[in-house]
Amino acid sequence: MSEIPQVMRAMVLTAPGKYEIQDVPVPVPGPGEVLCKIGAVAICGSDPEIFRGDIAGDWPPHYPFIAGHEWAGKVVALGSGVDGISVGDRVAGEAHKGCGHCRNCMAGRYTICLNYGKPETGHRHYGFKTNGAYAQYQVFHASTLTPISDNITYMEAAMADTAGVALHGIERAGIEPGATVAIIGPGPIGMMAMKLVRALGAARIIVIGRNPRLESAAKMGCDETVDFTKGDPVAAVRELTDGVGVDICYECSGSKGSINQAIRMVRKGGSVVMLGVAPDTVVEEIPFKYTTANEITIYGSKANPGTGRKYVELLKHGRIYVKDLVTHTFPLEKMSEAIDTFVHRRDGAMKVVIYPNGGEEI
Repeated sequence: MSEIPQVMRAMVLTAPGKYEIQDVPVPVPGPGEVLCKIGAVAICGSDPEIFRGDIAGDWPPHYPFIAGHEWAGKVVALGSGVDGISVGDRVAGEAHKGCGHCRNCMAGRYTICLNYGKPETGHRHYGFKTNGAYAQYQVFHASTLTPISDNITYMEAAMADTAGVALHGIERAGIEPGATVAIIGPGPIGMMAMKLVRALGAARIIVIGRNPRLESAAKMGCDETVDFTKGDPVAAVRELTDGVGVDICYECSGSKGSINQAIRMVRKGGSVVMLGVAPDTVVEEIPFKYTTANEITIYGSKANPGTGRKYVELLKHGRIYVKDLVTHTFPLEKMSEAIDTFVHRRDGAMKVVIYPNGGEEI
């Protein structure tokens, strides 16, 4: 194991909309924590909001701040009281660590911890409330780590958050073998949901969006696509299902009007899962009578509690393939170009991955 330096390179947010690559001290792990050398970090759709400072004072809570929460790396040092994790372990990270003792945490629902944003209780939200992974090294609580096998790359493991968000929503609603599902929004979450429901037994997958991402969805294995720019997507889905509707619709866009569409796409007794994160300005009325009369269930879903091991096992045994989601990789020094590529979807960008330490070999 190489010697741990005292100084590292990190992308530091210095003010709303401003960031720069700086030399900063390598953090030291406290009780229950480990220091990790970061192998890969994937840019998340929430990151540009944090970079711009849209909700500065909340995300991030202060400046300077290091963002980044979709990461994987190698354990290089242990704080006191850490058990079950060793120096040299390769791990996938998770953004949320609940307080561990509130009602929701005790029920395993730590992504909706009742002490959210109160670090004195033990709560952490890495990359949002607590410094994150756009750096060569970072400290994380041991409970947020999932060991990964040698046949999994850091790039693949860094998408445990993206996969986990989709998987948590899938688990909330449940999926029966042979199900027909619709996915609104073929972005990273929607594409990952498509891959996961296929692995979990869905027989037919209909993806609703627009090109060029519909073309990507078709290449990655969906059964039918619906271009909402060319007609009523509800009517199209109904036609594809002989008027019955799909069993489950995963709303992954967060766009205004999409929940109404999802409700009307599912069959009587069907379910809608809200995976897309809409801005606060998107407020939508739902067809109240229709939803009630047809016993349609709507699930909210936040983040990825308890999904890390499941995703890693699916990867390890070849039950899910995610490398085709990564369209671009960049070193940390080219963070500005990486963000621009992601935000503006340059060259068909889907998932953009940062290598803070230069690549897979760390």
